[in-house]
Amino acid sequence: MQHPRLWVMAAYGFAAGLPLPLSGFTFRLWLSEGGVSLAAIGLTANIGLAYTLKFLWAPVLDQTRPPRWLARLGRRRGWLMAVQPALVGACVLLALSNPAAAPLVAVATAALVAFLSASQDILVDAWRIESYPARLQGGAMAAYIWGYRTALLVSGAGAIKGADILGWHGALLVVAALVAVGPVITLLAPEPRTNAPVRPPGGFAARLRLAVIEPLREFLTRPGALTILAFIALFKLGEAMAGVMNAPFYHALGFDRTAIAISSSWFSLPATFAGTALGGWLVARLGVGRALLLTGWVQTVAMGMYLWLAVSAGEHHVLYATVATEAFAEGMADAAFITYLSGLCSVAFTATQYALLSSLAAIALRTVGGLSGFLAAALGWTMFYAVCLFAAVPAMLVMLRILRRFPPAERSVGVQA
Repeated sequence: MQHPRLWVMAAYGFAAGLPLPLSGFTFRLWLSEGGVSLAAIGLTANIGLAYTLKFLWAPVLDQTRPPRWLARLGRRRGWLMAVQPALVGACVLLALSNPAAAPLVAVATAALVAFLSASQDILVDAWRIESYPARLQGGAMAAYIWGYRTALLVSGAGAIKGADILGWHGALLVVAALVAVGPVITLLAPEPRTNAPVRPPGGFAARLRLAVIEPLREFLTRPGALTILAFIALFKLGEAMAGVMNAPFYHALGFDRTAIAISSSWFSLPATFAGTALGGWLVARLGVGRALLLTGWVQTVAMGMYLWLAVSAGEHHVLYATVATEAFAEGMADAAFITYLSGLCSVAFTATQYALLSSLAAIALRTVGGLSGFLAAALGWTMFYAVCLFAAVPAMLVMLRILRRFPPAERSVGVQA
């Protein structure tokens, strides 16, 4: 963290993490307290389809110039300044909504937050990959996750506890005000100098080929491309199924807002920081592939804690141990996994390819995850989390094949002046 631009990366991670619980965990807990059914709460995972489908509009952000009045900031920062103020406005609208009285309005607003947040993610990811040399990519990813996880604490546990004092509307308005830190960071951040130049536009077919076809063709012609895509799609499957149901799971076990907030702050955040730091160290020590395999297995085994929690009769110490263990394991795995995705991107198509890969990684959450409410209601909590644990195994088996046949290679990333 002695490198000054790693602090910028941490700040960007904070800005990117704040909106996520507003259409995820925090939103679902708000619905749970309103007596919404498990099936309906599970389907709210589809609100975040924008995170899965962001590759559809990533080419626009990757291969076109921002609006004229923002062009002087550069391509990445210019587009960020177009997206981030709109995101702040959407968060304010969500804070003022009322899911109990007008659920469709609240869900639509949460979907808008997710769309703008996904757009911000596209640009921040491209800025990160283009701004740091290969030797700093692991550190940049760790800094990003630290900032990101801190933001999840604020808009998750912080907002939940704040609802006791200010009510849901007041607590979410405070989070919306914090989202406004994003444009400030963008104004202070340097524009990447490795930015691939925007090519002169031709006809529609030429622009489509440049923006969509070429990034896909470049990736799909690599050795092992389909195997790699299968691994990316499967890696988050078990975690996705479990994560969607955490809020109603904790609520069903009788934990109040204070217990949930404590578990998500005092136990989750330090464990995440420690796990992320260890994950970054393992990447440097073992290489991306072996680190990813090791941390992936740790994350899979850690999900067994949910089984203990399901039969614990609402014991607080079991909740805290479960949350801390899961956060530590997930932090380790995320540091390795996102570094792996970053290394797969060609600098010529950074935003488009990373958006495609990260979207594929989230597809389990937005598809199978959306059905987890039905599965939990049918199986009960213990059997449901057992299924989640075993759902993570196929990705680890695919990773073994990747390490043998298509091991990750180091690639160079341009250094800023």
